[in-house]
Amino acid sequence: MYVINPEQERREILKRYRELLNTWNTGNKERSNRMVRKAFNLAVTAHKDMRRKSGEPYIYHPIEVARIVAGEIGLGETSIVCALLHDVVEDTNYTNEDIKQMFGEKVARIIDGLTKIKEQLDNTTASAQAENFRKMILTLSDDVRVILIKLADRLHNMRTLDAMITEKKLKIASETIYFFAPLAHRLGLYAIKSELEDLALKYTEPEVYASISKQLEETSVSRTKFINKFIYPIRKALIAQGLVFEIIGREKSVYSIWNKMKNKQVPFDEVFDLFAVRIIIDTNFENEKYQCWQAYSIVTDFYSPKQNRLRDWISTPKANGYESLHTTVMSQTGQWVEVQIRTRRMNEIADKGYAAHWKYKEKTSSESGLDRWLGKIKELLQSPNSDALAFLDDFKLNLFADEIIVFTPKGEEKTLPSNSTALDFAYNIHSEIGNHCIGAKVNHRLVALNHPLKSGDQIEIITSKKQTPRDEWIDFVVTSRAKSFIKDALKEQKKKYAEEGKAKLEAYFKELKIELNKTNLLRFQECNRINSTIDLYYKIAKGELGLKELKECIQQHDKSGWFNIITRPFGRSKPNLPRKLADQVMNKLPGKPLNSANGEVEYRISDCCNPIPGDDVIGFMAQEGSIWIHRTNCSEAIQLMSKYGNRIVKTNWSNREAVTYLSGIRLSGFDNQGLINEIVNLISGQMSLNIRSFHIDSTGEVYEATIMLLVHDTDDLNKLMSALKKLKGINSVFRISRLSESGK
Repeated sequence: MYVINPEQERREILKRYRELLNTWNTGNKERSNRMVRKAFNLAVTAHKDMRRKSGEPYIYHPIEVARIVAGEIGLGETSIVCALLHDVVEDTNYTNEDIKQMFGEKVARIIDGLTKIKEQLDNTTASAQAENFRKMILTLSDDVRVILIKLADRLHNMRTLDAMITEKKLKIASETIYFFAPLAHRLGLYAIKSELEDLALKYTEPEVYASISKQLEETSVSRTKFINKFIYPIRKALIAQGLVFEIIGREKSVYSIWNKMKNKQVPFDEVFDLFAVRIIIDTNFENEKYQCWQAYSIVTDFYSPKQNRLRDWISTPKANGYESLHTTVMSQTGQWVEVQIRTRRMNEIADKGYAAHWKYKEKTSSESGLDRWLGKIKELLQSPNSDALAFLDDFKLNLFADEIIVFTPKGEEKTLPSNSTALDFAYNIHSEIGNHCIGAKVNHRLVALNHPLKSGDQIEIITSKKQTPRDEWIDFVVTSRAKSFIKDALKEQKKKYAEEGKAKLEAYFKELKIELNKTNLLRFQECNRINSTIDLYYKIAKGELGLKELKECIQQHDKSGWFNIITRPFGRSKPNLPRKLADQVMNKLPGKPLNSANGEVEYRISDCCNPIPGDDVIGFMAQEGSIWIHRTNCSEAIQLMSKYGNRIVKTNWSNREAVTYLSGIRLSGFDNQGLINEIVNLISGQMSLNIRSFHIDSTGEVYEATIMLLVHDTDDLNKLMSALKKLKGINSVFRISRLSESGK
């Protein structure tokens, strides 16, 4: 428990402030601290009676955010002042006009942007979160520093998240992994992106995070020895060639290691690329490329490179400004090692992203990929499309996308996400060219609109005034720009048909003596799996739906009184809304009750992650009032918590009933005679678990098996997997998260 000691706190505040100044003044002792001190004094005064959830003085937070802004992002005086003051207008009696009078127009504008972001993220109305993120991205078009300071704010909040209640931790961690980490990546802040991912994993999957961290710590000595032995001949040769450099071994983040374990379905011991060796060369701008390739030549003199693993982001930097040479080479111990080669300037851009990009901007006359990306985002924000959820999903498409470089017929270079199609390229040129595109010539060969492009392709777009966008276009374009323009065009097309379709539908309902009310309209949409009323009217106007489909829908559902028929009394009675959460939920699956903050509730198990007792779980209140239970690390749950954080329901498993749950495991290894008998005997005989299904594919030498079984909780499952690993012939055992993976 935090104990308040005013004098000790005063000394700690001054100590943290001096550390901030030292971080900012590194390498430049002549800087004036007048504006920063003025901002510090105002922040101390404004927040003097405020405390964080941990009990610490609130002023610790803005000081630490300012230190991240100065040291880890590398921004200057204006940004440091804004970081110190970022919560003053929101949380105290000072106004933005006060800030403007004391610190000027520029600081006031950035503080205003930060205040609006905080108001948006604190909004708890249903589905507000997606709109909040959309509004936050709007600040990119005003001043990127607003987002950079917000990222520093989020990083410090994640570093101090322990004081929060569990559901708040999960909401903030989910937002971080879903939105803030990808945004940091796109702005080139790799160090911050990695730390945000690691901290999010720490709270969504604490056991996984602790396990990998512990194993990294336990293997650090042997890893250091390996790295030193690996770099020794390289270091010696680089010195002989007269290069000035630094060479280090860099450990991969816990989050990236966990992703490799999941994607490759291997345990920690079998993740070989736990680290990368980085060579950082000190040289002038003119000699950068030459000396990086010189270092590459030296590395490959000692170690054989892996084919197709050379990544040249020096000749063609990533859209966020990242420049580096990456190669993977075979060490003398038979282990693959990634080697990254870059200059000091490139390394600073990789670590500090957009801030460093501006620092070095005057050295290059051409527009960077990051500038072009920000330009595209501004265009996307100006789109008339008001669907915030769609905007957020489209925006995220371009946050983590790998890129390709393609060319126009005149040789102009264009950067697109990997897997982009000819139609994506058309929309990249102009929305009207995309809307009227009927085909393309790729490298002088005629191709369809959905033709995937590769780096180096030269594309000529063919258009026709008669062409208009179609629904299926959405399915094969990958860029947010193309998706946005197609949706807008389709919406306009469908509006033209809406009145005609509505009139036809009214006639159909009248003929069948069914009331055309909102409820019946939605039910007809559900019958035909149509998301919006406009889409329904459009399909009716085009003749794709009619009286026949309406009759079929009624026949399919009328036994249960699904439609309100005019000829008999109708009017769906509203259910009695219970006051207790426990009474709100209808349990359609057999299962064990969970405990919530409001008592015992019944629930529905989500099949996207298939949680069982013992898993860390979160409840999510669906629109119809039911509660769906997800594992906290479930990707779908993370998206839900990011977009609708106000619907999270705190839950944990109860131990009152001995009920079994369907779960699954996947095995692989070398086929041995009698192995199936051993597996079945272990599961059914020794552990007394019921097998629901057992499927095995074998080539005669190796096999892969999927077993669906009933377990009480994770203890059953973990004990079983541990016992199976000890059987001869079983190399790997993994839990199946999604039951659809079982093939059942």
